[in-house]
Amino acid sequence: MKPRIALLPTATAALSLFLLAALGTPDVARAQTAADSAAIRATALDYIEGFYTGDAVRMERALHTDLKKRIVERKPGEAETLQEMTADQLIQMTAGGGGKQMPDEQKRSDVTILDIYGGMASVKIVAGIWVDYMHIAQVDGEWKIVNVLWEMSPRG
Repeated sequence: MKPRIALLPTATAALSLFLLAALGTPDVARAQTAADSAAIRATALDYIEGFYTGDAVRMERALHTDLKKRIVERKPGEAETLQEMTADQLIQMTAGGGGKQMPDEQKRSDVTILDIYGGMASVKIVAGIWVDYMHIAQVDGEWKIVNVLWEMSPRG
């Protein structure tokens, strides 16, 4: 019987070299810093506190120009639909008074950074009568909100 030559280590090495060449060398992961955490939190607060106070400058500072804010609209007896707002719509709504008319006891701005990886973060804001989950990305050295998925808090 002729002995078989195991090619697994060579094949694995070749595959590894191929993947390294195809994908390029991985970027060195940026460590999360206290400054990043503070900037992410400040971005989230510019968004929610800017809305509450009608401060369009704060809102605009927090948002990426291509932001999308979405909610799944659920109405009894109707099909669920995805409603969407843009950065411009949020800025205009804020400039028009935003959440100034909301009673103070309904205004909350509990910010929780759920995760940070390199130049992106997931953040949760409990805003009293609704909850926002957002993706925040570092763009040109600034943290900007690029996506928001939100839902009204259950009434009870």
